[in-house]
Formats: sequence, C-alpha cells, structure tokens
Amino acid sequence: MNRSINVLLVFLLIPTMLVTIIVGFDLPLTFLKTTGAEMPYREEVFLGFGLVILMINLRRSIRRWVGISMVSKVAKFKWNQPVSATRRKRVFTYLILEILVMAFVAVALYVVSPQAWMPAIGFLFGAFDNVIFSIVGISKNSYRVGLSSKALVIADREVIVLYFNGLRKVSQQQQSIYFDYIKGLQMDFPTDCIQEEHRAEFFKLLEAQMDPERVYFSHKMV
Repeated sequence: MNRSINVLLVFLLIPTMLVTIIVGFDLPLTFLKTTGAEMPYREEVFLGFGLVILMINLRRSIRRWVGISMVSKVAKFKWNQPVSATRRKRVFTYLILEILVMAFVAVALYVVSPQAWMPAIGFLFGAFDNVIFSIVGISKNSYRVGLSSKALVIADREVIVLYFNGLRKVSQQQQSIYFDYIKGLQMDFPTDCIQEEHRAEFFKLLEAQMDPERVYFSHKMV
C-alpha cells in the first residue's frame, strides 16, 4: 500500500513543483505569452493538486488508524501479538523518513511560492499524521498481527488483510508467506513481522483455520 501511495505522491509532486517554480520565480511562458506570476488559473491548479495530495494522505491515514484500531481488539482474535522488534524498528525508520521528506517538501513549496499553500498543507498533513501515528504506535504497542477464523490482519505502517475465503494454497518462500486464491490471485505477508518465539504457535493456529480438503498448507514454515 505505502509504496504505491508514495509513488503516486512523487508523481503528483513533479508537476506541482514545476508549477511552483514557474510561478515563484516568475519564469516566462512564451507559449502562453505570459509569465509565471500572471499564469492563468494558477490558484485553481494549486488548489487542485493540493486537494488531491491531501485526499491521498487522508485516505492512507484513515486506513492506518482503522487498521491499528481493529487489531487492538485482542479478544476478537484467536491469536494476537505485537509485531517483532525488527519489524517495529524498520516501520519507525520508514515513518521518520516520510516525516522528514514530506515536511521538507511542504516548506520548500511554500518558500518558493506562497501561492502553493494548498499543496504544502497536503504534504504537511501527511508529515503531522506520521508523527502522531509513530508516537501512538510505539508508546502503546499498537502495531500488531491478529489471526481470526476468517482473516489474517497485519497493521503497522501498512495494513494487510488476508481473507481465507477462496484460499487454495499457503506456502513460504524466503521471508514471505504466500496466499494463493482462486482466479490466480496471490497475496503475501512478511514472516519477520511475527516474533520468532511465537512463530510455531502462529503457524499451528493458522493451519487450524484452513479446510485441509480445500487449502494446501505447506508444512515447511518456520
């Protein structure tokens, strides 16, 4: 989820920054016979980019908060544990990087052209949300993995929900567990998110949720 969203944000940042530079430095636009400071519809362009960026960050924020809220209800799961220390450190590192990058982009956009305040707000919202999400996640141990009779849920920086309906095969390759569904759909989740001392118990309970007549379950998982 996060990779695709970050790629989308970078994709939007390129034209946003280009327009910001043209307007901020009042560069000539010969094909429009005007300059950046007089570019028509510049406010609408900034508003449009800003709203899209804000909506993307808002959608990711809602999904993350709903995810950790879901797995925090331990009693609703057959198995529920915090993610491993290795996973937690990596999640925290990536969140810090996202905070720094988005905060820098927000400031840069506004400094180059104050008219780019809406895109700046969109990125600043993402940075602020990451700060709160990091503090809550680490302090309250909210990054968890939950296993129910219907699905496997991993909620930290990313939210992964793997339903058992339509599942045909569960297998492991290197550091990932692959779930193969009907119609060729395949999804995966990283095994390093499970604490090593709990992996045997986790895989035993995971297999117990499967119908052996419908789902092939690899017994080489560790």
